[in-house]
Amino acid sequence: MSSNVNGLKRFVLGEFTKPDECVEAARKLRVAGITGLDAYSPYPLHGIDEALELPRSKVPLVALCCGVIGAGGGYLMQWWMNAVNYPINVGNRPQHGFWTNIPITFECGILGAVLSIFFSSIFYFFALPRPYHPVFESERFRSASLDRFWISAETDSDENVHGLEEQFRQVGAHKIHTVVENV
Repeated sequence: MSSNVNGLKRFVLGEFTKPDECVEAARKLRVAGITGLDAYSPYPLHGIDEALELPRSKVPLVALCCGVIGAGGGYLMQWWMNAVNYPINVGNRPQHGFWTNIPITFECGILGAVLSIFFSSIFYFFALPRPYHPVFESERFRSASLDRFWISAETDSDENVHGLEEQFRQVGAHKIHTVVENV
């Protein structure tokens, strides 16, 4: 008998009433070797990223690279237009002046960084648009946006659900709920 029926994912949810309990429970669950952990709270929790061992964000690196590419592209565009493509002798000045190109170079760098942050964050890092997540089907989970703190653990097999529920009880979850993804 297959333990993973139709490739459905199961999410075991544990509710906590205090933020410190949630952070400590996340740390204990991670140390116990549970993978696929995520935390939900009505406001940012101090220390939850360390407790879940979330990796550092790659968004600043993407922004830096695209900002440098944008600034280089802006400077190259001005050089090409002023010195090569359409040179004009104005007041016997040189065709290409470094200092006159700084404002547009700066603006192109900012534009490249901002656009890369917006599009890479939305489509790649956050995997949006994602209008649906299975845990949102739970009526109990609605308290995550009000006054409760939740931790979820994702699993693919039915056998792991009971063990995960027991581990959530051991770390102090007040309510435990399992959600099965509907296809």
